[in-house]
Amino acid sequence: MKLIKLDAIDSTNEFLKGLSNRQELDNFTVVVAEKQTKGKGQMGAVWDSEKGKNLIISVFVKDPLLNIKQIYNLNIAIATAVVDALEIYNIPEVRIKWPNDIMSYNFKIGGILIENSLKSDGAVSSVVGLGLNINQTNFDNLPKASSLAAICGTHFDKNQLLVSIVEKMKQNIAKIESESEGLWSKYTDRLFKKGIPMPFKDQFNVNFMGIIQGVSAYGKLQVLLEDDSIAEYSIKEIQMLY
Repeated sequence: MKLIKLDAIDSTNEFLKGLSNRQELDNFTVVVAEKQTKGKGQMGAVWDSEKGKNLIISVFVKDPLLNIKQIYNLNIAIATAVVDALEIYNIPEVRIKWPNDIMSYNFKIGGILIENSLKSDGAVSSVVGLGLNINQTNFDNLPKASSLAAICGTHFDKNQLLVSIVEKMKQNIAKIESESEGLWSKYTDRLFKKGIPMPFKDQFNVNFMGIIQGVSAYGKLQVLLEDDSIAEYSIKEIQMLY
């Protein structure tokens, strides 16, 4: 893989998108930064990180899908790749909090942001952003955040983790066409709080109880409600209260 190292940048995703617009990039070109000043999460949320302590990367993925209708398959492949890589290092209770937060126990340790570009011929290229808390241990005012070091009580090699994660991404993306059912099964099995009655809040601030069942082919969260119906929710339409 081609690796571009930066000391500080506003956003690795924005940097890599700009680079891909100006020149032809090798598949799985990786940008890694020690500090990101305008890190982004899902739906414009801010991702902040202590300089030098964590893994902040963006990966250019060329033509991962044959069809735009398969777009959520890429999310599945990437999220499960991160889980697979972390399990190599015996990180406990790694789960995916829908749609793309990475959890250990009840703590958020990482987040994924995938931005796709549709070409005129229908092909898709993607920039996959990942922020993963590695060796940062101070999370003042962030009671739901943690890191690999804080959870495991040991220091981790960021470069080793980077190589492991990108390698798993390559493997899983290669499986999208032929083994998508297996990727979906793993994603569903690793969903945070799946099958457990949990309180939720909807976009109208109405609280309710529900049980996560899975995720639809188009990326909507499927929740079993108290009347035994299954409702589907898009990002920002539902919040788990945990």
